[in-house]
Order: sequence, then structure tokens, then C-alpha cells
Amino acid sequence: MKLVRWGQPGAEKPGVLDSEGQVRSLVGVVDDWYGKALTDGSLGRVAALDLRALPLVAPGERLGPCVGAVGKLVCVGLNYTDHAAEAGMALPKEPILFLKATSAINGPFDPVQIPRGAQKVDWEVELGIVIGKAARYLSEENALSHVAGYCVVNDVSERAYQLERGGQWDKGKAADTFGPLGPWLVTADEVPDPQALSLWLDVDGVRRQDGNTRDMIFGVAELVSYISGFMSLQPGDVIATGTPAGVGMGLKPPVYLQAGQTVCAGIVGLGEQHSSFVAFDASLQA
Repeated sequence: MKLVRWGQPGAEKPGVLDSEGQVRSLVGVVDDWYGKALTDGSLGRVAALDLRALPLVAPGERLGPCVGAVGKLVCVGLNYTDHAAEAGMALPKEPILFLKATSAINGPFDPVQIPRGAQKVDWEVELGIVIGKAARYLSEENALSHVAGYCVVNDVSERAYQLERGGQWDKGKAADTFGPLGPWLVTADEVPDPQALSLWLDVDGVRRQDGNTRDMIFGVAELVSYISGFMSLQPGDVIATGTPAGVGMGLKPPVYLQAGQTVCAGIVGLGEQHSSFVAFDASLQA
């Protein structure tokens, strides 16, 4: 299934795509796509429905982040060999983890605000893992059974804040709107091999990233297992698994995003998102 959340920011409602790509409303069936609604039992009940009998959502309705009330957004750094090389950093011996603020989560077609004073805003298309079953100290063999599904993530980053301001990477990762999720949460049964997904990103129509999850240093099962050894994972938590080569920082000379530019990011089978980058506007803050 391809699960969506539709409606205005902060008031999104649950939905699902039918076989023709139309959004069907699940209002009254599930509260929202978050937490316990993402467990096997809940997903199974929705999968058993006749989607054609569900109300159609009006075309053009805004799609919000595909997961609501995210408890943790865990990110993995330098998880593709080619990206580590372009960043001039050694290959990690263990996964590099950091947390992206959940207040950064954004809709897949919503504007992304360039923070006040930012000079080096960059893009990173990533595979997102959405947890469906509580997990702690998982083995790799059992890890995928705790995954509800997958989505597209753009780990938007401000490189000067991340790398030149001291401390950890979070400063450059956590700005409001820096985490578009979606457009869809695709359930795990439709992704038989998460290590065989092509992912790409365009800036103003120019292909900048073109990779495949088979090139991850640490694969999906290993990441879920590894992270569960440091923190419990709860239904609705999201893991962003790292980005392939082609980020702006790695170009020679580096290229960074400016207001007025558009970024399109996608993963085959998981949909694509379109983000317009805009100047900081305090009136748009929540």
C-alpha cells in the first residue's frame, strides 16, 4: 500500500492511494498514520478494505509528511562510499548517527525555507525507514520484521552550520522545513529488497544525484539492528539512511541552493517530492 496524509499543515488526515493513483480518505478508519496505526494489525485491516468503496479526496489537495507525530528522526551519515569520498572523509567503521529535529519535518511539496544568514544550503536524497513495531537489541535477521515501510527523505543541510560552527552536525541539519518526507509511505510488502532501490535528485532540472541503495556501506537491516542497540525504536520513528554522491558540497567548485530554486528528489517505487526553496520569512513560522 501507498499511505498518505492529506490536508492543511497540522490538520492532516489519513489516506491511501488506490490502483489508479487517486487518494482515498481513511477518516474514521484510522486516526492518522502515526504510532500504533503503523503496526502489522492496523496495516492488515486497511489492506483488507475495498479501496474503491472509500471516499475520494479532491484532486490537488495538499499532501503532508507521510508520517505524523514522529518521535525520532534518526539519520545516518557517510553511508555511501562515493559520498564519503566526495566529502573527503574516511569510511566509517560503524554507522555515524545523529538526530534531526522533528520540527524540521516538512511536506513533500511544501516550500523549504533557507535559514536567516545561511550561505551553504545543500541537498541529500535518502531512503527513509519507517518503524512499525517497537524494537530494542534486534538481530539483523529480525530487523526487517519491525519495519512498516519506506519513504523518500531529503536531508536538507546547511554545511557552514554543520561543519564550520563547532560541535556536532545537528546545527546544520535541524532547521525548520529541512526534512521533507514522502510523498508516500510505501508498506514493506511492496519493497521486497530495500537494497535494490534507485534514488535520484535534480536541482532546477539538472540531475545531481543518481545512486542505488545497493551501494550503502551499512544496509537497512544492519542499520535497524545497530540503532536499536543504542535506543529503543518505536512505531512511527523514521531512519534516514544516508545519501549517495552528488551533493552540492562535493561539486568542484561547490554549489549551494538559493531562494527561487527547485529540488526534485525521488526513489523508484516510492514516489518523488518537489521542493521550492524560499528566503526565510518569520511570518511562515509555526
